Amino acid sequence: MRFAQDTVSGANVIRAYADGELTINGEVVRTSVVVTPERLMRDWPPESFEELEEGHMAALAELGAEIVLIGTGRRQRFPPPRFTAALMARGIGVEVMDTAAACRTYNILLSEDRNVAAALFMI
Repeated sequence: MRFAQDTVSGANVIRAYADGELTINGEVVRTSVVVTPERLMRDWPPESFEELEEGHMAALAELGAEIVLIGTGRRQRFPPPRFTAALMARGIGVEVMDTAAACRTYNILLSEDRNVAAALFMI
């Protein structure tokens, strides 16, 4: 699925999502990734939703985002509430959805100049 070609100057924009990969700016990514307007973290440890741990979520709190989107792969799955507690305790909004929806939502929030981070699983 291709997304609109709107450009947010200098920011990381998700251009396309297909099962198992996405395109950020012009780069194809096939592993789990965290994307913010300024950073692209290809080395985020969990490769799948099943590998997600509480510490991974706590690390997302350090990004300084006002909202964190969790793209859980092909289908929406919810982490245990204790996983998101570190984010919510700091007043950071958390939204959980499938990865395609998280990609679309990230771009919308980015276009609204919101401080957003998306943690995206490909599987």
